[in-house]
Amino acid sequence: MFGVPAAHQTRMIDFLLLPEFSMMAFTASVEPLRAANQLSGRPLYAWRSLSLTGDPVSASNGVVVHPAGGIDDAGPGASLFVCAGLRAERIRDRALFARLRELSRMGVGLGAVCTGALVLARAGLLDGYNCTIHWEHVEGFAEEFPELKITATLFEIDRDRYTCSGGTAPLDMMINGIARDHGEELAVAVAELLLHNLVRHPHDTQRMPVQHRTGISHPKLLAVIAHMEAYIESPVPLRNLAADAGLSPRQLERLFREKMGKTPSRYYLELRLQRARLLLLQTTMPILQIAVACGFTSASHFARCYSELFGHAPRIERARAARVPGLESEPGDALAMEA
Repeated sequence: MFGVPAAHQTRMIDFLLLPEFSMMAFTASVEPLRAANQLSGRPLYAWRSLSLTGDPVSASNGVVVHPAGGIDDAGPGASLFVCAGLRAERIRDRALFARLRELSRMGVGLGAVCTGALVLARAGLLDGYNCTIHWEHVEGFAEEFPELKITATLFEIDRDRYTCSGGTAPLDMMINGIARDHGEELAVAVAELLLHNLVRHPHDTQRMPVQHRTGISHPKLLAVIAHMEAYIESPVPLRNLAADAGLSPRQLERLFREKMGKTPSRYYLELRLQRARLLLLQTTMPILQIAVACGFTSASHFARCYSELFGHAPRIERARAARVPGLESEPGDALAMEA
């Protein structure tokens, strides 16, 4: 997609919208292209939306998009971006994967925004490429595809593969691409028109710093929390966390009670359980595997702690995630879902 085009060339981009795709990520991908055309006074970019069959498709916010065609209309002459969102982990459509591989063989550049990277990975189209996905899904993505070069960056452009984390990150990716295609001056003008005052770079991290997410500023407490977040699968003993931060266990306990309103052990436990909930909702990993990935050695202990925090067992969480109106499929449907 991005390169050094001829002065008269219009770059064509197809956006494949899968059920419950992220509207934010889709529009953040398209608007910089529209703005580039507006500011240059030339059709530098053209785009169209596609669905699997050409039928209308609903975003995760309920907005229905009427596409210009189906995936069979994609082909050489345009890059294709897979736009996904909620429930992407349940997509097991062999026909879709085969079509994406066919497009790749035709020389079509392939990209993905938000959870679309999961679809490309299942089609075997990210092997040997740097790739990224929304931070909520990084853990499960890495569990399913341990051989992939997965980063937690905003976006990755690796040869003819473009993956983007979602949210507003496609703004940054497209503005970066406009700079490559048509120069920094136009890219800056696009950012200003969209009131995007701080254009982020490809390898900027997705998540806010711990200080901004927690609202605390105590450096030693921030260091402990960052350490906890980094060691979910193998929890670090509290005495070690305290020592690494230059605190005594009693000082650590007092800091957490004062700043977080709970003990450090409780905070750490809830952090691990929140991660487990994401994996239950956004992956098809077995519950026992999720328990181990979140630092629990006993399935019964995991279930008991989970029920205490969320009011229901992990299996109930998984069952609720599976019952998504409008996504149930019969054999032969365009989307073949796993229960």
